[in-house]
Amino acid sequence: MARAGRDERAWVRGAQRGSVPDMEALFDEHWPRAHRAAYLVIQDAALAEDIAQESFLAAIRSLDRFDRRRPFGPWLHRIVVNRAIDAARARSLRRETELTEHATGAEEHEPPDRELLAALARLPPDQRAVIVLRHLLGYTPGEIARTLDLPRGTVNSRLRRGLDTMRGEL
Repeated sequence: MARAGRDERAWVRGAQRGSVPDMEALFDEHWPRAHRAAYLVIQDAALAEDIAQESFLAAIRSLDRFDRRRPFGPWLHRIVVNRAIDAARARSLRRETELTEHATGAEEHEPPDRELLAALARLPPDQRAVIVLRHLLGYTPGEIARTLDLPRGTVNSRLRRGLDTMRGEL
């Protein structure tokens, strides 16, 4: 773990100097979780890929403001999740949420994973984001609060409301 942290700090320093191999190393290290976070919030593979890529590019462009004493992953996830929430809200406003259409035509006895994803998709984006970060990406409530720049109480209440809603649906 300590070595991974040193490698990451070296990659960030190199990326700040414009090193393409260091940028690629950061991308390779963080792409799977960034894409997964975006997908779990937005529930659309193609859009999740776009969001994760755009977020990574935004992070690279903003590296001059990044505090190298902090880990890169949570900073990147904050960008990803915020962009995914924005995209989910925009989609919701346009009434293009494909999972809602999919869920109305679903069979009565869907597999549990599918039911879980459908219930997650019906949550408001802010509740969905904290549940994804907590239960699917393994962040603690304190880490979520720091990542999303929210009070810890807000994180806890969003977690509780989202989980209560999902429990009622499942």
